[in-house]
Parts: sequence; structure tokens; C-alpha cells
Amino acid sequence: MKMLERLIVKAVIIQLLFLLAAQVLLHKYDVMPELKQLAQYEGVAKNSFEELLETFGGK
Repeated sequence: MKMLERLIVKAVIIQLLFLLAAQVLLHKYDVMPELKQLAQYEGVAKNSFEELLETFGGK
């Protein structure tokens, strides 16, 4: 059982390292500029808290 637990912990650590490396590549080095354009098009990167508050305030 300890061997299985060690393998799971190692797999989690490796996954975390790959996740961090992918985040650095995508955000710092701007590997996929299309992804940034898509986020701006969808409105994810925009701060639209005022519209949200207006929606809740109108009810």
C-alpha cells in the first residue's frame, strides 16, 4: 500500500510541475496569442463588476 501511495504522490507532483510549466509558457512567454484574444473576446479578461451589480440591484 505504501508503494502505491508513493506512486500517487509522485504522479501528483509531476502533474503540478507540468501545470506550472504550461502556465508559465502560456502567460509569460505568450506562446499562444490567440488564447489572449479569445479571452478578451469572451469578456473574461474584462472587469465588468458594475454590470453585475446593476443586474442584481435592479431586482
